[in-house]
Amino acid sequence: MTETQKTAEAGTETGKLITEKDIRRNWLTYYMVAEMGISYERLQALGFTTAMIPVLKKLYSDPEDMKEALKRHLVFYNTEAVFGSPVNGIVIAMEEQKAKGEPITDKSITGMKTGLMGPLAGIGDSIDWATLKPIIFALAATLSATGSIIGPFVLLLLPLIQILIGLRLSVYGYRTGKASIRELLHSGRIKDLIVGASTLGLFMMGALSSTYVKLSTPLQFDFGNGNEPFVLQNILDGIIPGLLPLLAVLGLYWWLNKKSQNFTVIMLMIIAVSILGAFTGIF
Repeated sequence: MTETQKTAEAGTETGKLITEKDIRRNWLTYYMVAEMGISYERLQALGFTTAMIPVLKKLYSDPEDMKEALKRHLVFYNTEAVFGSPVNGIVIAMEEQKAKGEPITDKSITGMKTGLMGPLAGIGDSIDWATLKPIIFALAATLSATGSIIGPFVLLLLPLIQILIGLRLSVYGYRTGKASIRELLHSGRIKDLIVGASTLGLFMMGALSSTYVKLSTPLQFDFGNGNEPFVLQNILDGIIPGLLPLLAVLGLYWWLNKKSQNFTVIMLMIIAVSILGAFTGIF
C-alpha cells in the first residue's frame, strides 16, 4: 500500500481530507498571484498551481503522484479570478476524490478547467471589471475631486467585494461540485445580476457624465436691433440642460462602438478638438 493510499484511507475514515479553510486559503493565494507568472504559453497556470501546492501536499504524500498533479495543473489556464473561483473549489473536490481512489483521470480535471474558464470569465468580466470597477472608481474620483479624504479609501471597496465573492464561490464550488456551475449558469440568476448591475452602471455613468463632463459654448450673436444678444448656450440649455456634454459622451460611445477602441487615438482626438474649439471660440 502506497503512502497516498494510506493517506486516502485515513481521510475516508475521518471524513474529507480538505477543509473549507484550505479552500479559502487556496483561492486567496490564487487571487494574489494569478497575474504574477503570466506568459503566452500558460497565462494563469503558474499562479493556479502555486495556490494548489498546499492542497496537493495534503492529498498526495507519494512524490510521483505529486509530480503528476503539478504537471496537470501547469497546463494553460486563464479565467476571471473572482467569478472563476468555483473552478478552484471543483478542482480541489476532484483532486480529493482522486486521492481517495476514485476513477478520476487527469484529462477530466484538465477538461473541466478548460470548459469552465471561458464562460465564467465572461460573467466575471461583465460584472467585476465592466460594472463594479467603473462605478467604484468613479465614486472615488468624485469624492477626491471635492477634496474628501475618503475618496482614495473608496477604491478599497473593489478588492474587498472581490475577496468576499471569491471566498464564497470557491467554497460553493467545492461543496456542490460540477453541478454548481450548471446551476449557476442555467438558473437565470447570473443573467439577472448582469442586467441589474449593467442598469445601475448606466445610471451612474449618465449621472457622472452630466455632472463632470464640462462642455459649453460662448457663442452669441448680436443682431443690432437693440435686443439682448442671442446666446447659443442658453438656447441649448432650454432644450436639454447639459446637451453638449451628453452629445460629447454619445459621440465617444459611437466612436468606441463603430470605429476604434484605440484609447490613445481617442485621447489625442479629444485634445485636438478642444484646442481647435478654444482657438476658434466655439468652446
